[in-house]
Amino acid sequence: MLSLETIIDEVIKKSTLIQGTFSQLRTGSSSTYSKVTVKPLELKGELHYQFSSFGGNKVLHDNLLPAAAASRILLLLSDTYRQGLIQAATADYQVLINKKGKLGILAKPPTKKPAAVLSHNRKKNYLLEEGTPVPFLVELGIMNADGKVLAPKYDKFRQINRFVELIADIVPHLPTGRTLNIVDFGCGKSYLTFALYHYLKELQGFDIRVIGLDLKEDVIRHCSELAERFGYDGLQFLVGDIADYNGLAQVDMVVTLHACDTATDAALEKAIRWQAGVILSVPCCQHELFQQVKSDVLAPLLQHGILKERFSALATDAIRAQLLDIMGYRTQLLEFIDMEHTPKNILIRAVKGNSLKAEEQAAMVRSYLDFRSFLHAAPYLERALGAELQPLLDTAGKLETIVEA
Repeated sequence: MLSLETIIDEVIKKSTLIQGTFSQLRTGSSSTYSKVTVKPLELKGELHYQFSSFGGNKVLHDNLLPAAAASRILLLLSDTYRQGLIQAATADYQVLINKKGKLGILAKPPTKKPAAVLSHNRKKNYLLEEGTPVPFLVELGIMNADGKVLAPKYDKFRQINRFVELIADIVPHLPTGRTLNIVDFGCGKSYLTFALYHYLKELQGFDIRVIGLDLKEDVIRHCSELAERFGYDGLQFLVGDIADYNGLAQVDMVVTLHACDTATDAALEKAIRWQAGVILSVPCCQHELFQQVKSDVLAPLLQHGILKERFSALATDAIRAQLLDIMGYRTQLLEFIDMEHTPKNILIRAVKGNSLKAEEQAAMVRSYLDFRSFLHAAPYLERALGAELQPLLDTAGKLETIVEA
């Protein structure tokens, strides 16, 4: 005869648990959570089990090692809930406890495939999955209360997951053992700000302080109310301008998504001056270079407004990436979401620590200056960096003179 202890010990020890769901509060239970789910999760190379406790508009996440997870599951079914579904690789176990406390267990063939679930966790390492309600996604109108993604919001849902995937790639570059400061310039409705906080704080366990900055007072007020409702103590929203913000002396990550025109450059300048370890930027509406670019060679392209606009946007991002590299970053330009959803789909991801030899840096500076001169461009970011960038430009020029001599 199956015993609850045997089942729990089996699925945890052999790592076959795929998902557990516990519901139907017992009479007299003091718990305020109507449901608890558990899933395996790989954190920093080690298997954990994430317990998500749902109550009203709040969710509490707790990541436990296998032994502690087994004890928690047993406690949930022996003390708090009358119903449980334990889905494992070998079988599904339906657990029912009647009002008199009598336990019944029914074993059925498995309904979930472990390989797909676990490979998803290892690859993306987040739980923003359809079918699992995430409170801020429900509140922001992307999911319904059952975790189903609303059809008009599916592109946004994919965008959020893609953003979290890009964050996952830079986790190894984040310092540990202290509070991380993260600033999101131009946060807007903050779909991605909430996703960033959820992933780094709730799923990865980082000690973080995130500040979302935007000029719209009503948007900031609404986001602040949501952060308080979800219990996100480390997430703060402020009204303010990118160029004027000086609330922190040191920042570890700077995020700027769809900041218009040179507002993106203002955020990049701030990040460079802070020597932020990570920069994530999705530019928008690059008008500056459109007004500057001139070239007889490129006349067949530049005479068409739509082509000139797209070329100017790409050239602007190329200039930004090159300047970030010159200033000591390893920079990548990545596809943020599919081009079919928006033409503004390039994300600049820069990680501090680009160690260049003097000759390599000189070649990079020369390449940048040639490109900028060819386009007759005077980029905002170059002007803004001024005193920090000029010595590198001067040094590169001196090295080139020595080589030519």
